[in-house]
Amino acid sequence: MSGPASSDAPLLEVRNLQVGFDTRRGLVEAVRDISFDVGRERVAIVGESGSGKSMTGRAILRLVRPPGHVAADRLAFRGTDLLGLSEKEMRAVRGRRIAMVMQDPKYSLNPVMRIDRQLGEALRAHGRISSREARHRMIAMLEDVQIRDPERVLRSYPHELSGGMGQRVMIAMMLIPEPELLIADEPTSALDVTVQLEVLRILDGLVRGRGMGLLFISHDLRLVSTFCDRVLVMYRGRIVEEIEADRLGQARHPYTQGLLACLPRIGGGHETLPTLDRRPEWLNA
Repeated sequence: MSGPASSDAPLLEVRNLQVGFDTRRGLVEAVRDISFDVGRERVAIVGESGSGKSMTGRAILRLVRPPGHVAADRLAFRGTDLLGLSEKEMRAVRGRRIAMVMQDPKYSLNPVMRIDRQLGEALRAHGRISSREARHRMIAMLEDVQIRDPERVLRSYPHELSGGMGQRVMIAMMLIPEPELLIADEPTSALDVTVQLEVLRILDGLVRGRGMGLLFISHDLRLVSTFCDRVLVMYRGRIVEEIEADRLGQARHPYTQGLLACLPRIGGGHETLPTLDRRPEWLNA
C-alpha cells in the first residue's frame, strides 16, 4: 500500500484500467486500458450508451461483481492502492472518501424507508453519532442542496418526492460523510431542463465550496462543455480523446466530431440530423 499523497498530487490516479466479463462466448471487454487523473476539478466522461462510462465509475469503487473482474497497473486514491485493499478497508473508502450518485433516485432510494432513516444510515455507517447531532446534520445537508422544507422531506417516503427532489436527496446522502471525490453517474438525465440546471448549480457550489473532485458521467456534450473543466471521450471501452471542456467544439477525433455533428441546433433548418458512422479504426485514431 502506498503512503499518503502530496497536497498537489491528483486525488485519483487510473493507469490502464480494464474491466472484463467472462461469458459463454468468451471475454467481453467493457473497459480497455484507460488512463486518467482527477484532481480537485470537474472531469467529465462522455460517450454513447455502452461505451464504458458507468462501468468505469463502478470499477473505481470496486462495485463490479463476478463474472466481472477489474485489473489496472494503478488505481489509487490519494496514494492508496484501491485494488490492494480488503473488502472491509474498501467499505471505509466508499461513501466516506469517494461517493457515487446514481442515475435515477427511484432505483437508489429504498421505497419502504423514510428519508430520515436512509440519511441516518449513511451517517451511522461512517462513525458513531448521537440522534440529535444526526438530525442536525441531515437538516443542514438538505438545506445545502436547496430543499426548502427539510423537516417535511425527512418524514417522507421516496414516492412522495418529485424526481428533482429525489435526486437532491441522493446528492445529500452521498455528501453527508463529506467525501473528497464525488462520482456522478448521469445525475440529471431523468430530470427536466429547469431542474437539471438547479441540480448542476447545487453540484457546482458544493464542489467549489468544499474543494472536492468531481467525475461527471454524461452523454450530454453540450452540458459538459459548459459545466466541466476537462472531458474524456469514451468509445467502445477506450478513451479516444481528452480535451478541455471549453474547447470541445475543436475536438479532433472523428468519433467526438461525429457526436457533435449529431446534436440538433437552434436555427439549423429542417434537414435530417446525421447519424454516427462508426468505424473500427477509430479505436486507433
